[in-house]
Amino acid sequence: MPLRERFLPPQLGYCAFALGGGMNLSLGEGMQAPLRSELLELIINTVAAARPLVDLVQRKDRDLANQIRRALSSIGLNTAEGFGTSASNGNCRLRFESARGSLYEAQAGLQLAIAWGYFTLSQARATFEALDWIGKRLYGLARR
Repeated sequence: MPLRERFLPPQLGYCAFALGGGMNLSLGEGMQAPLRSELLELIINTVAAARPLVDLVQRKDRDLANQIRRALSSIGLNTAEGFGTSASNGNCRLRFESARGSLYEAQAGLQLAIAWGYFTLSQARATFEALDWIGKRLYGLARR
């Protein structure tokens, strides 16, 4: 089963890529590798899956919602930058490490939202599982 189907609720499907016909078509020449497009697609779909959780937080705590939102966005942006950076100068590793740091920040923000009672762990389980898989992949990329 593809990763995107394993981690995402069926109602989300491929909503993030409906306009471009798929991520690998919209990313341009340098992003055609399956790992890159699969990982970036999973990150973006995970953000889409987390959006209802962030909306729940937003109703009670705008600051925490903003922090979670920025951390989730930073995962994708730093990962994309890491794929576009030369490994020879060390910046590639830094971008993947920054993405992983933002991932930990997003996880902590979601855990804090659970602690505050904004939603339950069962509501966030799929998002945590996807973030865990992404974190493992980012760890591997940073160690190359």
